[in-house]
Amino acid sequence: MALLAVAITAQARDFNRPNILLIISDDQRADAVGASGNALLRAPHIDEIAERGVRFTNAYCMGSHHGAVCAPSRAMLMSGRTLFHVYDTLEGVTTFPMLLRKAGYITFATGKWHNEKTAFNAAFMEGREIFFGGMSDHLQVPVQNLKSDGTYSEVERRGFSSTIFANAAIEFLNRYSAGDRSSPFFAYVAFTAPHDPRTPPGEYLTMYRPEEMPLPADYMPLHPFHNGWMTGRDEQLAPWPRTPEVIRSQLAEYYGMISHMDAEIGRILSCLRTNGLLENTIIVFTSDNGLSLGSHGLMGKQNLYEHSMKVPLVFSGPGITAGEERDALVYLFDIGPTILEMAGVTVPAEMEGKSLAGILSGELRGIRSSLFTAYETYQRAVRDHRWKLIRYPELHYSQLFDLRRDPYELNNLAEDPAHGKTTEEMMNLLLEWQKQIDDLLPLTADGKSPMEYDPSTFRRTPDRHQPEYVIRKYFSN
Repeated sequence: MALLAVAITAQARDFNRPNILLIISDDQRADAVGASGNALLRAPHIDEIAERGVRFTNAYCMGSHHGAVCAPSRAMLMSGRTLFHVYDTLEGVTTFPMLLRKAGYITFATGKWHNEKTAFNAAFMEGREIFFGGMSDHLQVPVQNLKSDGTYSEVERRGFSSTIFANAAIEFLNRYSAGDRSSPFFAYVAFTAPHDPRTPPGEYLTMYRPEEMPLPADYMPLHPFHNGWMTGRDEQLAPWPRTPEVIRSQLAEYYGMISHMDAEIGRILSCLRTNGLLENTIIVFTSDNGLSLGSHGLMGKQNLYEHSMKVPLVFSGPGITAGEERDALVYLFDIGPTILEMAGVTVPAEMEGKSLAGILSGELRGIRSSLFTAYETYQRAVRDHRWKLIRYPELHYSQLFDLRRDPYELNNLAEDPAHGKTTEEMMNLLLEWQKQIDDLLPLTADGKSPMEYDPSTFRRTPDRHQPEYVIRKYFSN
């Protein structure tokens, strides 16, 4: 297998092992990437990574136990474990950066770490501009540095988040390049963009004109029923009903955040190229979860529609074919086992994720025939290459979508007698997944919650991270 030739050689000569750069964004939809066919978004450097490698078109976060979806998502990514076998902290849990470190990799991280400090110390030899939290005003992000004695510097706030994280990554790469390079590096760069507050800096705030932003194909003013999470923090970022004007405005800011982050990624790629590191560096780009932003009348990621659970995922670098796509059904927690295999490191048995190396090389079409997702006790879903079922246990209600004909999940077929057999088969598949991953939630609750709701009774309150600009623009009415 071409992909693993580097890893096999690594056992004899350490310096031939590939460097690895994992870049993760925050709340970036799978369709918010130019390579996905989005002609409006300007993110040439992310597109460059895709052009130099393989893009997965069906990559997913498995879900969350609570509203801060990013925390369990990143815990799953780091541990290679499924949602019900790891929570949102990683204390005492083996992570793939820990294994790379034990195998001789120099491990470095910057940016968002939402999974507590002991796991960070165990995984990374170096850490600069680390944000131990979930979200922040991008101009006031509290960052710390890992000191040589394992403690952390005092919290400081300096500069825009994407810029300070890129600066830290570039500083590390320059220091690494000035050394003997005898050991490969693993660098984890975790941006907080494009997570709200959506306040792109400088020219990026006006890069996209709201009136020119197309509404999502699945835009709705209101979600058609109460899904159990209608007034959470994310859902309060726009009034009900969701108006085209507000959605277009927030999409323009969202795209501006991505374009600015992309420019910072470009600086990192330029540093790799200047230091002669690019050709021997595996680059992985992904995000922790998607986002609604007006899709289905929702704003956040606390739902199981495609726009919220599907994420961008690209691998590029030595041994990886350029400019190809794979439609295999994959999870974020497959990234760790894949990286370990590429690095020639044994994947431990407790990692439930599966290596994507065979798919990247073209030797395999896929590694699983279906995917399961979950959100709190409110929602469960399963999909295969055509059908998707979302179950709402507390509503005694199901949605069935034909993703080939209805990729935006607009036509519910669950109550159509012509699709009764398919609905039953998908429900059985959902039950099988629950048994496999130890999800004990009954798919029909004892009591039935009402589906109807009155959005005029909802109240909105800005959280403490929203700057004055956002409060004036979106919370003043």
